[in-house]
Amino acid sequence: MDENTLQTVALNNGVTMPRLGFGVWQVGDDEAVTAVGLALDAGYRSIDTASAYGNERGVGRAVRAADLPRDEVFVTTKLWNADHGHDAALKAFDTSLAKLDLEYVDLYLVHWPMPARDDYVDTWRALERIAGEGRARAVGVSNFAVPHLERLAAETGLVPAVNQIELHPYFTQPELRAHHAAHGIATEAWSPLGQGRGLLDDPVLGRIAAAHDRSPAQVVLRWHLQSGNIAIPKSVTPSRIKENHALSDFTLTLEDMDSIDALDRDTRYGPDPLRFNAS
Repeated sequence: MDENTLQTVALNNGVTMPRLGFGVWQVGDDEAVTAVGLALDAGYRSIDTASAYGNERGVGRAVRAADLPRDEVFVTTKLWNADHGHDAALKAFDTSLAKLDLEYVDLYLVHWPMPARDDYVDTWRALERIAGEGRARAVGVSNFAVPHLERLAAETGLVPAVNQIELHPYFTQPELRAHHAAHGIATEAWSPLGQGRGLLDDPVLGRIAAAHDRSPAQVVLRWHLQSGNIAIPKSVTPSRIKENHALSDFTLTLEDMDSIDALDRDTRYGPDPLRFNAS
């Protein structure tokens, strides 16, 4: 995979998305203005927010304040669980777009499948309409498992452009990633650094980081890019925002990649999408 391919991915509808983005989960609305501004200054061109994060206004303010053309910043937001259903999803999208104060979003995702409610198919049909109207350049899902994706394929006419899932070296989800690859769905990793649960202290990552004179976080993010994933690390620390973006001047070897792949413990830190139904 050449460096240009590591920088962007062509989604299944032809829209180009940066492989490295900036996440703002658990970042307050006002704090998001500063953090997103710093991220854009550092070179990030993809920002990931959600209705549930409560910071869409701050993200929108930062994007509008940046000295960048709108088409150079890829903005993702997500539909929250309480807004499932066709009409509710359309209304929720309007609310998110108004909070962002943007004419369109680049990617709109269904945040969780909510299997107990069993209306994610109708919700997805609303996203099909939003995409058809051009108010979202691409639409996708988040935290969907293979059965959910198979049902969308069987009952609707649109394959998600992206599935954003928990993914890090301790939880690599090979079967789900293989399903994505077979069906033209881009894999996006949330909590790509393992939620601060000790991953970055792993001695294998420490050894690889030392060999490349990089931080363990940089090594993990570079692993994501070389694995073909999209990654959205989050930080509000200026030095780490810059560090997490500085990935283009080193390359992990095949041995490095195999060593990191072998760290998989099948350890999920977030909710299980097959059982998570909180609204």
